Amino acid sequence: MATRLDRTQVVDTALRLLNDVGLDGLTLRRIAKELNVQAPALYWHFKNKQELLDEMATEMFRRMAAEFADGPPGGHDATWQEMLRASCRTLRRTLLAYRDGGKVFSGTRMTDDSYAAPMDALLRELTDAGFTLTDAAHAWWAAYNFTIGLVIEEQSVFPEPGAPEDRGPESRDPAYDLGDRERRLGDRYPLAAAVGRAFFGDFDRAFETGLRIVVAGIEAAVPRGDTA
Repeated sequence: MATRLDRTQVVDTALRLLNDVGLDGLTLRRIAKELNVQAPALYWHFKNKQELLDEMATEMFRRMAAEFADGPPGGHDATWQEMLRASCRTLRRTLLAYRDGGKVFSGTRMTDDSYAAPMDALLRELTDAGFTLTDAAHAWWAAYNFTIGLVIEEQSVFPEPGAPEDRGPESRDPAYDLGDRERRLGDRYPLAAAVGRAFFGDFDRAFETGLRIVVAGIEAAVPRGDTA
């Protein structure tokens, strides 16, 4: 007797298949074939691809939030700066585990309230540090959008999913050949040529530097009642 197909099976299969075919190659028909069912069977659970992407992003978030079950990002004694940096690092590593993870996650809607508890805890830490709720929201939004944007750029250079430390030179998209870029631009635009290695060479360093700039900007620009 065949097992009844449910949403969890569909989403788990879609996330696994995403790593093989990428966002553009991920279709309901392809997922149905992987599950050995007819495509119309999936429409009982998802009306279209966007609904499926929303559920995939939500499941990615659930898996990420599970890492904080034993405490907040950065630990119980973390400053708000450490907590913000730890949250962004976890977000980046989670999205890099999925091919096109940044694109899947951005612009999608959560399908349940699983995001609410982690967000409430993060905002409470920021408001306890002296931020107004609005400023706390804008602080997190700035750090979050920086992280999402960098991951999308990073995954265009290194399309294969996985941790940065596991990537080899062969995992770089040939379109981002830095030597070729320097040869084409070097004589006419030497600074634009040289900066390619800062943009596309070391994403760990680019991420940490950018994150430090974002946090420093929040420190400088947002007034707080308690700056301890």
